[in-house]
Amino acid sequence: MKQRAPKRTVGRRELVDFPKFQLWGVEAKVDTGAYTGAIHCSNIHVETDAAGRQRLHVQLLDPSHPNFDGSPMQFEEFTLRDIRSSNGEVQERYVIRASIRLFGEDFETEFSLSDRSDMRYPVLLGRVLLRQARLVVDVARRNVSYKNQLAAR
Repeated sequence: MKQRAPKRTVGRRELVDFPKFQLWGVEAKVDTGAYTGAIHCSNIHVETDAAGRQRLHVQLLDPSHPNFDGSPMQFEEFTLRDIRSSNGEVQERYVIRASIRLFGEDFETEFSLSDRSDMRYPVLLGRVLLRQARLVVDVARRNVSYKNQLAAR
């Protein structure tokens, strides 16, 4: 019988990395009420090329983030889904798969793309990731994963 990895504790806020996007130390809110995660982005639009393939174009984060360079990103694999927001309103949002780094380990999970400019944190971590990465939340702590990575260096 395969041994399951032990559960790790995260705080209510974490600094996370998105290695494939070259984004480091992005502030994230851990939200056990959210099913999927979310990433702040703007200029969201889909373009269809001559062959009929669709590509999703976005700008992740915004100029206030130190890693923001204004470069648009493209995704060939994405879906459009109904997502219920924190106020109960259902919105159609694009959803991508992205790799997020916690505790020095990369986890592939889904993130909805939305304008979170009116929110305090540009990234939201939801229950799917918490379950997949075997994480539990200690609301009295912050940046546990990031501090763990620094200590391991």
